[in-house]
Amino acid sequence: MLPIQIIGVGLGLDDLTSKHREIIARADVLVGGRRLLGFFPDSPAEKKPIGKDLDDAIGFIRSRMGRRSIVVLASGDPLFFGIGARLIDAFGPDRVRIHPNVSSVAAAFARIKEPWGGVQVFSVHGQRDEKELLRALTAETGPSAVLTDPVHNPAWLARLIKAKTSGRFRMAVIEALGSDSECYGWYTLTQAAARQFADPNIVVLKRDIQPITAGMPLRLGTPDECFEHPQGLITKCEVRAVALAKLRLGPGQVLWDLGAGCGSVAIEASLLIGKGRIVAVEKNPQRIEQIKTNARRFGVRRLGVVHAELPEGLKKLPKPDRIFIGGGGRDLPPIISEAARHLKSEGIVVISAVLLQNVHDAEAVLRRLGFATEVVQVQIHRSQPMPYGERLEALNPVWLITGRRP
Repeated sequence: MLPIQIIGVGLGLDDLTSKHREIIARADVLVGGRRLLGFFPDSPAEKKPIGKDLDDAIGFIRSRMGRRSIVVLASGDPLFFGIGARLIDAFGPDRVRIHPNVSSVAAAFARIKEPWGGVQVFSVHGQRDEKELLRALTAETGPSAVLTDPVHNPAWLARLIKAKTSGRFRMAVIEALGSDSECYGWYTLTQAAARQFADPNIVVLKRDIQPITAGMPLRLGTPDECFEHPQGLITKCEVRAVALAKLRLGPGQVLWDLGAGCGSVAIEASLLIGKGRIVAVEKNPQRIEQIKTNARRFGVRRLGVVHAELPEGLKKLPKPDRIFIGGGGRDLPPIISEAARHLKSEGIVVISAVLLQNVHDAEAVLRRLGFATEVVQVQIHRSQPMPYGERLEALNPVWLITGRRP
């Protein structure tokens, strides 16, 4: 039985070898996307366009297998996020022959003239889950390449990254890959989110080597992207402003930031306490390093960082005038109780919560301990660019629970 020949066309006809052309010339049946079939208008072979329904194409191939020579045309490299793997699963490895070619990722890095050893590659074709991509972008890794489609295009990708990560990336978009109108350019995420790009295209993402904070002094409401933080896990700048107001900070005070995350609240609080002291307590070693990095970035020196699991690790710290609790999860009630034992008279504790259960639990614990309480909800909407204007995108609501000790 004749094997199914799967040929990677690369970026176009110029990438086909003489062996590729010979196999295609002998084909009784040609299967491929309409663009690829269009390269061979004079072929006498029966032609079958591949659409979104791959099962239909597989059924067509199965009905003609046997004595007929079947050639499947694939873009790029058939086994690099291509149709090759699907056909191997459908017919078995002994029934197919793979003829690789230049992949779109290899071509993209050749265009931007950068090495791509170790590059992580992701596909957002169809309904693929973007969580793996976002996890990679929040880690301290090198460049990433993203295979797009007309719906999950570079503009969509830029908006996703802005919404879900710290957003400090540059984006190279190689448009109309392999065609006479091929071009590429580098864009900020904001620029890419508002543009339209020619298909087919591929995206290369690199962390911005120029820190956005270069020369930027620390201010109340410092933009979120100025802090090193993972996947948007930061007390947003608008919420920080309200939280710091509720803490009523003053010169010479001692502030505890418990569950400090990347340290954004503690670092901005340094603007308000003069020669006071700030202690940031965090259990995650990676977040500890982010706190230290952010403190160095803004020149904050009166900030101590403690690696500890709450509610332990508080006994040896200087007694606080103010406490901010930005984490805790299911352990929030015992954390509040233990922290309150160390709070000075007339002290204030502010708790940030996103779960309704934590709002209820935090207020209940504070009242049981004799605190006067107040709960406010902070709901933020931010503008997002659209092709012909802007829309508002809601962030998750945050509750701030304030407790004042008589």
